[in-house]
Amino acid sequence: MQLSEQEQVRRDKLKLIREMGIDPYPAELYPVDHLSSQIKDNFEEGKRVNIAGRLMSRRIQGKASFAELQDSEGRIQVYFNRDEICPGDDKSKYNELYKKLLDIGDFIGIEGELFTTQVGEKTVMVQDFTLLSKSLRALPLPKEDADGNVHDAFTDPEQRYRMRYVDLVVNPKVKEVFVNRTKIMNSIRDFYNKMDFLEVETPILQPIPGGAAARPFITHHNALNMPLYLRIANELYLKRLIVGGFDGVYEFSKDFRNEGMDRTHNPEFTVMELYVAYKDYNWMMDTTEALLEKVATDLHGTTKVQLGDQVIDFKAPYKRIGILDAINEHTGHDLHGKTEDEVRAIAKSLNIEVDETMGKGKLIDEIFGECCENHYVQPTFIIDYPVEMSPLTKKHRSKPGLTERFELIVNGKELANAYSELNDPIDQRERFEDQLKLSEKGDDEAMFIDQDFLRALEYGMPPTSGIGIGIDRLTMFLTNSMSIQDVLFFPQMKPEQKKIELSDNERAIFEILKSQKSMNLSDLKEQAGLSNKGSDKGMKGLAKLGLTKVTKTEDSLIVELQS
Repeated sequence: MQLSEQEQVRRDKLKLIREMGIDPYPAELYPVDHLSSQIKDNFEEGKRVNIAGRLMSRRIQGKASFAELQDSEGRIQVYFNRDEICPGDDKSKYNELYKKLLDIGDFIGIEGELFTTQVGEKTVMVQDFTLLSKSLRALPLPKEDADGNVHDAFTDPEQRYRMRYVDLVVNPKVKEVFVNRTKIMNSIRDFYNKMDFLEVETPILQPIPGGAAARPFITHHNALNMPLYLRIANELYLKRLIVGGFDGVYEFSKDFRNEGMDRTHNPEFTVMELYVAYKDYNWMMDTTEALLEKVATDLHGTTKVQLGDQVIDFKAPYKRIGILDAINEHTGHDLHGKTEDEVRAIAKSLNIEVDETMGKGKLIDEIFGECCENHYVQPTFIIDYPVEMSPLTKKHRSKPGLTERFELIVNGKELANAYSELNDPIDQRERFEDQLKLSEKGDDEAMFIDQDFLRALEYGMPPTSGIGIGIDRLTMFLTNSMSIQDVLFFPQMKPEQKKIELSDNERAIFEILKSQKSMNLSDLKEQAGLSNKGSDKGMKGLAKLGLTKVTKTEDSLIVELQS
């Protein structure tokens, strides 16, 4: 492993610490009895405390030093005094260990006494300290110049998402987002638990990926010698529990869809799904309004939340509009009673990309997504979807060709999807068979036929309403986050590209070739301003790394940059 100069220095310090007889990674517990926030909130002059955390800054002035310690609750100032820490003749713990061998980012434990500095800063007077973990890489800490400009901040999104552990340390507001995510989930749990609904768990590995129209991930179970799928939804298992006699069940589930990624989609995501017996989608709309009012208020003390340039108000009631009415309003096309071919022609006229694998339901979905969805910024229930779009939904009680389904749209994105659940097993079988026909046409998101679920329905499922709420998107909306990656601790990423360290000679040649792509060798040497020896070293190094290739022509050598 190639080490940077700084990394090598820290390893050298690690060796010296061990030579002092100090274990830089001790096994025994450290008796923490206070956090930084507790000290500040309940400050008592002269009180003895034990705290622990990362050393994040220090100002050494001879035999004294002010520093900052960061724990899970924030930062607090600590004061190191050589004679306080080393009252005897041996001053090496301060002079050698603290001053020379500790680094920013190291974990230390501190025993001390609280006092207030002359400028009023609540501070811990260090009476003893213990090295708890030596950091071998430097934290990318931002620096502020005399004019207040911040330099070297850890802001590159790819690096932040890839190294979330660093992001959490150096960007305190990131931690706040994830704390709020947990508060959101706890608020939802509290709401449903008070309604006596039961939180349950259902399988992640499933023999049939059901409950949604999506492309699944597939794996193989060796012992059973059969394919299994990562779940795309937990709907069909939760409905089985309603068949089994539970009146209300919910689950926070990790779902997986082998589809594209963007600012609102990740292949692994979290959904809360709820199913309640003897209810319909009208009840579910009312309940969802009450839920989201509560969650927003629990988190912010108000139903109004800032999201980019918009203020979203989760106060009920929300607008309700039929999906075909919404399409008519925003495109001028009335799709009521239209055939699949007519809908396809309308989609083409709206410059929507379509193909022959798309059935009527998917065509309508594309038209709504492309032409209408972005208009609904405030919470809006889009209701009464066509049967072709809703294979698990009960037919509308009074509107032929439609179903009792709604999607909740917020800020132009789907937040929730809900139905009056289809409980007619014969109708459900026919809907699954229609999905099979779409699959045979090439639709790789069409639903499978789940024979066991059909068998469960044949035993009888009471009238039921169900909903799925995207927890990642809800967290985005309630924490003013513009990307789903900002609310996932560890979002999926492309493999990290290996960083290639170039010598000065190699870099000089490489920078010229980046713009020219290929050059005559003699011209390249001249532009690089290198000696023959330096040029040869640089060329050999780049060729060894596979970055350049030299080809011979009749009268010269041509250097080409390799992609």
